[in-house]
Amino acid sequence: MLVLPSEHRGLFKQPFGTLFPEFSDIVPMISGRMLCTVGDVVTHSALSRGIIPAVGVIDGLTMRSPYLEMPEISQHILHVKNPAGTITDELVETLAEAVTSTPCVIMVDGEEDLAVLPLIGLLPDDALVIYGQPNEGVVLCSVTPELRQRADYLLSCFVRC
Repeated sequence: MLVLPSEHRGLFKQPFGTLFPEFSDIVPMISGRMLCTVGDVVTHSALSRGIIPAVGVIDGLTMRSPYLEMPEISQHILHVKNPAGTITDELVETLAEAVTSTPCVIMVDGEEDLAVLPLIGLLPDDALVIYGQPNEGVVLCSVTPELRQRADYLLSCFVRC
């Protein structure tokens, strides 16, 4: 299990990709590309528009409160435990399984926010990852070798327990 030390939490305040105020702003950019969502609100935003993410990662919460608006999920659902501030080996294995059996939703018991980092390492070039930036909007990441490098750097800030 990887644990994020408190002194490195500030590294995760800045968007990891391009920040857009609304989900609707990114809809024209995602057509024809592999799309993965991390977070209940962005996953709901995609599904409610008929956009089926290859992988959707949710935890049933938004900003630590229950998220009750999720439409019914008809995709294959995987379950995994991942405590807040961590990336468990089980989460990484489940993400890898999901990427090879799309479309798939991963329901996290714990917190899903940090799943963006290992997910980027598992996706092909040009895939998209979307996640919410609380009180700011939606972040769109296009997977590139440079983005993988940045994800690897951030992963190196974690401590293995």
